[in-house]
Amino acid sequence: MLAIVAYALGVMYTPGPVNLLGLNVGINGQGRQSVGFCLGVGTAMLAYLLVLGWAGAAWIDDEALVVVSALGCSYIVYLAIKLARSSADLSSLDNAPRLLNFRDGLVMQLLNPKAILATLPIATLQFPAADIHGLSLVFWAFGLSMLAAGAPGSYIVIGSAVGSRVKSTAIVKGFNWLMAGLLVVVAVSISVEHVWLPLTARN
Repeated sequence: MLAIVAYALGVMYTPGPVNLLGLNVGINGQGRQSVGFCLGVGTAMLAYLLVLGWAGAAWIDDEALVVVSALGCSYIVYLAIKLARSSADLSSLDNAPRLLNFRDGLVMQLLNPKAILATLPIATLQFPAADIHGLSLVFWAFGLSMLAAGAPGSYIVIGSAVGSRVKSTAIVKGFNWLMAGLLVVVAVSISVEHVWLPLTARN
């Protein structure tokens, strides 16, 4: 069972689009306003763990993964644009529009092909191997989903620590653009790996 936790920590806490966004909102001083984003991420992971744990991987075929990947890449680009256009006015962070909310976390994680690929081994291999099913599956899924919510949360804390030392609006705005650019790179890499290559392989 420790192997399940170790694997979950490894895949959830490494840098990715969700965690990069968490880092950025922390630097922008909007950590408290973005708690809903973390809960959205955790809720999406809970849904995947429960559905895949009970139904198995039968409904995740190659075509479904391509569609989810394409939608997910589009949403990542949307959030990158939202991030690049956000205000960097350090004097009015309390009144600034929220960069991320529950819906953003939920939708982004549901459409993140890496989230599906990360939960598949846990739900379809590790849970059955550890004889985790029924009510115990619900408890494990809830616990792992809380770990998932804590991943962007930990990046928000790190970003907040860094952001509290930054006093220049230009630096914050530049970081917003940098993070937006990285998100676009992530979206392109996902689209190549999970959309373009699978589609071209069929031809």
